[in-house]
Amino acid sequence: MKKVIIIGATGSLAKFVINAISSIDGISLTLFMRNRQKLHNSENVIVIEGDAMNYEEVRKAISGQDIVYLNLAADLEPMTKNIVRAMRENNVNRIIAISSIGIYDSPLKSVLKPYRKLADIIEKSGLIYTILRPDWFTNVDEVDYTITYKGEPETGTSISRRSIAAFIAKIIENTELYKNENLGISKPTVKK
Repeated sequence: MKKVIIIGATGSLAKFVINAISSIDGISLTLFMRNRQKLHNSENVIVIEGDAMNYEEVRKAISGQDIVYLNLAADLEPMTKNIVRAMRENNVNRIIAISSIGIYDSPLKSVLKPYRKLADIIEKSGLIYTILRPDWFTNVDEVDYTITYKGEPETGTSISRRSIAAFIAKIIENTELYKNENLGISKPTVKK
């Protein structure tokens, strides 16, 4: 049984990831969130109410997990540091994290600075990571994505949450994929 924890499980992307992961056999899913009242479906999952700013709560939640999926917003630097520290302390090595498109633009927009910090902390953590830098999210019911690697120009356009969730589920199913990669993910641009 592969144990996966989603930290930030009530985010707009997380519910799509929960659905995508739930269809994989052999997964034990834990959802970590500040307010369990925001969770609509908690069947067949473990729910932990906690705050990623609280190191002890994070440490306890990560204990015994195999994969951490990080889906947070707001004050990302201290939360990411807590998660990385808790993973190291618990010998949990695999992390998949959502950052943002545009974090390597110059000048860097101030709204993207926390997402850049998250990526920098995880890349320097010594953990086995996959960082995703998605384009803006849509609710289109499709799975259609393209990947760009760090250092390549970001291409494509707004991407469905379902596409991102499908890609994350693929990595969770086969954790050897995209190890130590920092990837842009977007919907391919249609050429006419």
